[in-house]
Amino acid sequence: MLHLKDIQKSYVEPDGSILKILDIPDFRIAAGEQVVLMGQSGSGKTTLLHIIAGIGQANSGQVCVAGTDIARLSESRRDLFRARTIGYVFQTFNLLAGFSALENVLLGMTFAGRHDAARARALLERVGLTRRLSHKPAMLSVGEQQRVAVARALANRPKLLLADEPTANVDRGHQQQIIALIRETCREENVALLLVTHTTEVADQFERVEHLERFNQAVASL
Repeated sequence: MLHLKDIQKSYVEPDGSILKILDIPDFRIAAGEQVVLMGQSGSGKTTLLHIIAGIGQANSGQVCVAGTDIARLSESRRDLFRARTIGYVFQTFNLLAGFSALENVLLGMTFAGRHDAARARALLERVGLTRRLSHKPAMLSVGEQQRVAVARALANRPKLLLADEPTANVDRGHQQQIIALIRETCREENVALLLVTHTTEVADQFERVEHLERFNQAVASL
C-alpha cells in the first residue's frame, strides 16, 4: 500500500550548508497494516508524513501509494489523488472556523468529488458528537475538535490514513477513545494506518512500532 524508496530530503541552512532531514532507502506498509512511527523531536516525522501525503516533496526518491508514484503527478492530480486515497489527521486539526462539524466533514468529501451526508453524520455520531453536528470549532472543546478531524479524515474511505500525534491535544480520558476509533475503523475498512506518536502508552497497543532513527540514514549517520 505504501512504498518509500530512496527518499532524500534536505534544507539549505542560512550559512549555505546542507541540513539532511530524511534519507530513507526503503520503507513499506502493507494494505490494512497498522504501524506506529516514533522519533525524537525534530527528527523529521511530520516532514515524512507531508511527503507521503504529497503536501511536501522530497528532493529525490519514490513515494508509491496504492501503486501510484505521487511525485510524478501534477499538482492538481496529486491534490485529487490525496483527497480520494489518503486520509490525514493533522496535529493542529485544520478545521475551518466558519463551518460546523458536519460541514467540515462534508467539505472534505467535496474536495474528492463526493458527498455522502449519511456517512458524515454516522462518523460524527460514532465519535460521540451526535449533539454537536451544527457546532462550529470555537464551540467545541479541543478533544471534540480532534474527533471532528478524525471523522473528516475517514470520510472518503481512504486506502491510507496518516495520523500526526492524534492524541497530543486530547486528555487521557479521551486518548484511548480516539486510538480505538481510528484502529477499529481502519480495520473494518482495510485502511493502512501510519500513526505518529511520542506516547509509549499509545505505541504499546500496536504490533508494529518503527523508530525513525533506525531506518532514516540521515539521523543514523549523525
